[in-house]
This record gives sequence, structure tokens and C-alpha cells, in this order.
Amino acid sequence: MKIGLFMFSTDYAMRPDDLARATEQRGFESLFFPEHTHIPCSRRSPWPGGKELPQDYWHTHDLFIALAMASAVTRTIRLGTGICLVVERDPITTAKEVATLDFLSGGRVLFGVGGGWNAEEMENHGTDFQSRWKLMRERIAAMKAIWQNDEAEYHGERVRFDRIWSYPKPQQKPHPPVLVGGNGPHARRRAVAYGNGWMPLPARGEPIAEGIRDLHARAEHAGRDPRSIPVTIFGGRADAAVLDEYRAAGVERVLFAVPAKGADAVLPLLDGYAKFLGRE
Repeated sequence: MKIGLFMFSTDYAMRPDDLARATEQRGFESLFFPEHTHIPCSRRSPWPGGKELPQDYWHTHDLFIALAMASAVTRTIRLGTGICLVVERDPITTAKEVATLDFLSGGRVLFGVGGGWNAEEMENHGTDFQSRWKLMRERIAAMKAIWQNDEAEYHGERVRFDRIWSYPKPQQKPHPPVLVGGNGPHARRRAVAYGNGWMPLPARGEPIAEGIRDLHARAEHAGRDPRSIPVTIFGGRADAAVLDEYRAAGVERVLFAVPAKGADAVLPLLDGYAKFLGRE
């Protein structure tokens, strides 16, 4: 079982390049960054994680610029989006960014995606909250077409374009793994339909072993090998007993949370997390 990290890369936290160096030096497998383009001041949409929304959410750096900095100073760690809000992004531009990062990093991208929870944030991007899942599916399908074809085209209900040229292509073939974020049966259905992995948040869902059994059953029903949809735990507990449970359930990767703070707070935490690396 692989162990990685995730942090809201913000303007007051440890720089993404410095964090990436420290992540690689300690032997972690991956580093993930979340994203929000902004947070509307209305705060109409309730945050699923609790009553008060942390300020990390509206202080994040641009996702792909932060990951590019991490890529430039490392050689081995996987570079993850956790998650990329594709429902708020142009698919042609996003396909270019993902492909460029994967090409320049030597094929190290893990493309975590999700639909998000903030309705008014999406509205500012012209996205309807109720239909965001259909939009996400089409945008991901369109990006896959761009990554895999010299002359790509896509004609969906919400995404449409005639033949285009777009380079570079990702180094990973046919494309970087698409890890579908979210909890519950609907998220697992989406992971089976168009994902190369499932990325749940254990604090917000059912026991992970039950979720994985359901994921595997859905995969088999759809004619897919369950091993083609590995599981990444986003926000796992740094506890030996819990990690043993994840391992027994068949989890591929666990991501530990790193607070959006400076190096004096982050580096000792990474040293503590590193003690679990020999138990993968």
C-alpha cells in the first residue's frame, strides 16, 4: 500500500516546490493538491466538512502552476490533483494542462476529479449545479479523446467540438489515471463508468471495506476487472491499526493530510508520517 500526502497549497503555507522536495526526500509516493478558483462571499452552500469553512479554500494557488513547481524539483513522486473541479474548467484547456504536466514530469500525473459541492462557485463559471455530473462525464470523455487522438473531436450534449490538433500528448498511455472522487454508490458508479480509480474521503462515508466490496461488484457487473479501479483514501488516519484495515480491504494508496502552514509546522509532521513508510 502506497502512502502519499495532500495539502491545500496556499499563499501562507509552505511553498509547493519546497513541500515537494521534502515529500520526495522522505520517500512518500505522491503529493496531491486540491483546488478552488474562488469562494463566493455569500457562503450559501453548506460545507460538507463542518460548520465553518477553512480559509484554505479561498487562498489556494492555481492547481497546475503549483504542481508544475512540484514537478520541476522532483523526479519520482506522483503528482496528484485532489480534486480538479472539471465542472468549472474548459475541457480543451484542461486537457492541454494535464497533458503538458504529464509530458514534462515524465508521466507522473494522477488526475483526481470531482463535481464539487459549492453551487454558487459553479454558477460563477456558468455551470448548473444540478447537472454537474453529466457535464463532468462529458468533459472527461472529451479530454480522453484529445489525449488519445491526433485529430480529436467530441460531440456530446454539453461539450462539442469538431476535429482539433492538440499537443503534447500525455506520456502515460492511453492517458493519466482518472481517479473519481466522492463517497457513496453514485461516486462508485461514476468510477466504474469512466474512472481508473476511486478516491473516497473515509470520514464522510460508510466503512471503506463495504465501499470497496460494492465497487468490485459494480465493476464485475459492468464487465471490468476490479483491479482496474484501485482505491485511494483521501485523508486517511496515520494510525497503524487503521492502515492495517485499509491494507486488508485492498486499498492501493492512502493520503495523509498536511496543514496549510509553514515549514516549521509541516516538516516535523512529515517526519512523523514517514514512520509508517516501512509498513506499506
